[in-house]
Amino acid sequence: MTGEFRKPALFGGREFEGFQGGEDPAKISRLAHDTASALLGRVRDSQDPEVVDRLIEFTDVHGIDAIAELWSRASSHSLPGALWRIYLLRALIRQDAEQSSFLFQRGADLAVSIDPVVAGAGSPTGPAEITALADEILRGIFEGDFAVALERASAFCRLMSLGAAAEATDSDRDSPDRASELTTRSHRFLATAGELDVCARLWRQDSLD
Repeated sequence: MTGEFRKPALFGGREFEGFQGGEDPAKISRLAHDTASALLGRVRDSQDPEVVDRLIEFTDVHGIDAIAELWSRASSHSLPGALWRIYLLRALIRQDAEQSSFLFQRGADLAVSIDPVVAGAGSPTGPAEITALADEILRGIFEGDFAVALERASAFCRLMSLGAAAEATDSDRDSPDRASELTTRSHRFLATAGELDVCARLWRQDSLD
């Protein structure tokens, strides 16, 4: 699989921490929780599939900053924090689907867990398959089992982490800077996976707010 693509250029992991929220933390926190709860409740109660389509495409039209302004500063173990991570993961995949699919497939090839099955990407995983996976996970937030969607995203992150770590090892001798960036990305993806797992567990306990 990996031989079908050239190794894509690395985009940095700074996207995970580069967005700024509003000036009033208390106000932004309250707004984040209120909007996340209202949005999720209204869409999940809706029978109109076009509503979900518009939400999935929202950041394609308006950019990720519109979501970041509301949710990026929320606790990682909260409803707005979970929604932010799902939207951000989708944005990162769409930013460079070729590289994302490369790292994902590398991780899936090395995985000894059921994460490839849980994530549910088409195999072999190319740019089209990884983009479809991102849309499926986001759609699952609004239409399916919320906890399952979070667990799929978590499995995706673990595979990305595994793939990035493997690429870092391969790059260490010839390109130490790239290896360092890949290692950092691997750690961030793994941390995000853990955060999403906690959110899934809290949702099942009716404690994610």
